[in-house]
Amino acid sequence: MKKLFLTTVFILGVFSVQAQDKLNKNAKYEIEVNGNCDMCQSRIQKAAFSVSGVKSATWNTETHKLNLILNEEKATIQDVKKAVAKAGYDTDEVKATEESYNKLPGCCQYERK
Repeated sequence: MKKLFLTTVFILGVFSVQAQDKLNKNAKYEIEVNGNCDMCQSRIQKAAFSVSGVKSATWNTETHKLNLILNEEKATIQDVKKAVAKAGYDTDEVKATEESYNKLPGCCQYERK
């Protein structure tokens, strides 16, 4: 009976360890975000930082890449993409609404794909 109990506890322990998803507190991501200028850079980074859990957000005006460090326990990369799209900028997966895009200043209205 003691062996059966210990075996059961061991098996349950193995399954519980496998079931736990360890989320990264310093996950690094690079996503594409359309934009044109330094004003875009400021708006994109501000939108990214509006998401709880974003530790670092740097958008490059030449490469159109947003480099992020994200605490996955607090937010997902999808949360960041939605926030950036809400600010008027298309990401690789989430597109800005026509309304939010049209609110951008003229110099920030990039060519949409």
